[in-house]
Amino acid sequence: MEDPNRNRPVTGYPAPNGYSANPPPSGTAYPYAAPQQPYYYQNNQYPPQNYQYDPDSVRRATCLRRIFAFFIGIVVIFGTITFIVWLVLRPQLPEFRVDSVSVSNFSLGNNSLISFTSQVRLTARNPNKKMALTYDHIQAYIFYKADSLSDTTVPPFSQDTKNETSFTANFAAAGSFVDNRVMQGINGERGNNGNVNFNLRMLSTVRFEAKAWRTRKRYLKVFCGDLIVGLSNNVRSGQLTGAPKQCRVGI
Repeated sequence: MEDPNRNRPVTGYPAPNGYSANPPPSGTAYPYAAPQQPYYYQNNQYPPQNYQYDPDSVRRATCLRRIFAFFIGIVVIFGTITFIVWLVLRPQLPEFRVDSVSVSNFSLGNNSLISFTSQVRLTARNPNKKMALTYDHIQAYIFYKADSLSDTTVPPFSQDTKNETSFTANFAAAGSFVDNRVMQGINGERGNNGNVNFNLRMLSTVRFEAKAWRTRKRYLKVFCGDLIVGLSNNVRSGQLTGAPKQCRVGI
């Protein structure tokens, strides 16, 4: 005969699977903890703000972009025009050469005082086919090595295309003081082979012109080296020896 208490639930033990056999009454909270908020919500110190559309700032940004694009366009157009003009005109630097050098009344005593007069004849050539040249503020200097002996000013002149122009630079020194090493160098060369090596430098402004188009003035530098003048100890005058000398030209 079966026991009538066999199918009755046993009290004092937890319900199977951790759940209570009877649900909690209504209005009662569950025993487990509420889920935590995600990490990025906990560390967000600034609450989200609503974006407000500002038409004035948009108009200002658009205006600035248009101004910037305008200036970029101007630079590109100007550069393109300049490049095309350069391709058409092909400007070239002028050429200079020394045709003759004469020195007279030369004296250099032991007191380092030098006196002489000199005339240097040069030729300037414009190799450009489409551009004329204008020279202004021409300064010329005669050197012994790196020491200046005398300087002068040359009158301004202009050159048409494919033109050669001859001009003269006149120098003079009357009892000018020079360094002792200059005196020893010149006297040494005169006593050695009777030749003295002079240098000529010129500075000028030059402008390239082609009908309605002209460049701004640029500084032109001309250097004519190794101008060997026959000037032995027993003479006071001398001339350039050898052929005419080509000069170096730069801007």
